[in-house]
Amino acid sequence: MSSELISEYEISHSRPHAFYESYDRKEDLKHQTHYCPGCGHGNVHKMLAQAIDELGIQDRTVLISPVGCSVFAYYYFDVGNVQAAHGRAPAVATAVKRSHPQSIVVSYQGDGDLAAIGSAEILHAANRGENITVIFVNNAVYSMTGGQFAPTTLIGQKTSTTPGGRTAASEGYPLHISELLATLEAPVYIERVALGDNKQIAQAARAIRRAVENQVRGLGFSLIEVLSPCPTIWKMSPVEAQHWVHDVMEKTFPLGVFRDRTKEAQPRPLPEPAPALEDIPRILGIPDDEDAEADLPVGRLSAQDVDLHVRVAGFGGQGVLLLGEILAEAGLDAGLEVSWLPSYGPEMRSGTSNCHVRISSRSIDSPLVTLPDVLVAMNEPSLRKFDASVRPGGWVIYNGDVFPPDCERKDVRVLALPFTHLADELGDARASNMIMLGALLEITGVLPQTSIDAALRKLVRHQKWIDLDERALARGRELALNSLREALAGV
Repeated sequence: MSSELISEYEISHSRPHAFYESYDRKEDLKHQTHYCPGCGHGNVHKMLAQAIDELGIQDRTVLISPVGCSVFAYYYFDVGNVQAAHGRAPAVATAVKRSHPQSIVVSYQGDGDLAAIGSAEILHAANRGENITVIFVNNAVYSMTGGQFAPTTLIGQKTSTTPGGRTAASEGYPLHISELLATLEAPVYIERVALGDNKQIAQAARAIRRAVENQVRGLGFSLIEVLSPCPTIWKMSPVEAQHWVHDVMEKTFPLGVFRDRTKEAQPRPLPEPAPALEDIPRILGIPDDEDAEADLPVGRLSAQDVDLHVRVAGFGGQGVLLLGEILAEAGLDAGLEVSWLPSYGPEMRSGTSNCHVRISSRSIDSPLVTLPDVLVAMNEPSLRKFDASVRPGGWVIYNGDVFPPDCERKDVRVLALPFTHLADELGDARASNMIMLGALLEITGVLPQTSIDAALRKLVRHQKWIDLDERALARGRELALNSLREALAGV
C-alpha cells in the first residue's frame, strides 16, 4: 500500500501510551504478555490503559496489583506500580491515595484475591468511601494456582477442589460482591459488566473509563466487576469461554449498575498538606537539641552520635527478650531513640527466641536489625544462625567455653565465655543474660549506669532478683574490661 493511500486513513486503534513500548518480563517475548489466549485480562488492561490516556493522567496514576494472574501488570503499565500482598490491594491503595491525594490510584484484582482473602479489605475500603478505583476481574475460579474453587464459583461448576461441582451445602453460595458493596452508603459507583461479546466489551470500556473519571473528579469509591473468560482453566476454546460468560455466568451474576451517585456526589475535600519535616518537632512540642541537652538530668547522655544495632538470640527461657527490653528501656531513660522488636517460636520454653534492639540519637527508620554491631548469642545454634550477619568491626558475645572454629571471622571481635556457669557461681544460672548484658554495656559504652539501674528497677519486680542482676551486670563489665585490656596488651 502506497504512502499516499495510507495518509488517507485515520488510525483508530493503537497501543495506548500508558503501556510500555516493549514488555521486558522475558527477553525473547518483549511484545507478548503472559496471559493465555482468550484471557479477559488483556482486554481489561487495554480498557484501563485507554482510559488513562483519554483522561491525561498517566503521570499521576498508581496501579496496585496483588497476587493473581495480574501479578505482572507492572511489566505492562507505564505508570506508578505498587505490588501488594494477596488480597491487600485496597488497603495499599488507601495508603497511597491518602499519602498522595493528587494521584489516581487503581486497585486491580481477581476474584480469588478480592472476594476471598481480601474480602475484609474491599468491604472496609468501600464502606469508608475511599477515593480509589477498583477493577474486579471475576472468572469464577482461582486461575493462577491451578483452578481451585473461588467464592464466585458457580453452583455445579467443577474445579480442582470441587471435582463433583460446587454445592451450596458444602461450599456455600457464590458471593455477589457488587450487590454486597451496593448495600453500603459510601460507594459512589458500582457496575457489573462482561466480556461475552463485542457489545459487552464496549460497555465494559465505558464503565471502566467512568470509574476512573469519578476519581479524577474526586467523587469517591468506584468498583467495576468484569465477568471474564478463562479458557485454560475452564478447559474451553477462547470462543467457547466467551460464550460461557454470556450464556452461563450472567445467570448467576446479572449485569447492570448497582450504585450510581455520581450526579449528586460532591468532590471530597483534599486533606491538608503534610507539614514540613523541620516543623514536626515544633508541632509536637519537642524542644530543639540545645534545649533538650540543657534539660537532661545529671548522668544522662547528651545528644551525641549514637547508633547501636544489637541482635540477641537464644532459647526461650534464657532471658533473651528481657535482656533486649532492659537495653531498650535504658536507652529511653537516657533520652535516646529506641526500638525493641521481639521474635520467638510458639514454645514458652526451649523454643527459639531473638530480638532486635536499636538505640540511636537520631530517628530510627526501621526496628529490624539485619547487620548488628553486637550479636549476643546465648547458644551455639543462635551463633551459627546470626554470626555471618554481624557487620565488620562488630562484636560477638558468645555463651560457650570455646568459640566454634568454623564460625571465626577475622573482621569481628569475640568474647566467648561460659556465662551460664559464671552466673551459677553468683547464685543462679538464670542470671547469665545479665552478665552478657554487662559485657555488652562495657564494650559499647553507650549508656550510663544510672539508666541501666532505672530500667532494671522498672522491669524486674523483686529486690532479690534486682540484687542478683546488679551483681551479674558488674561481673559482665569486669569480664569485658579484662578482655579489652588483654586485647590491648596483645597489640
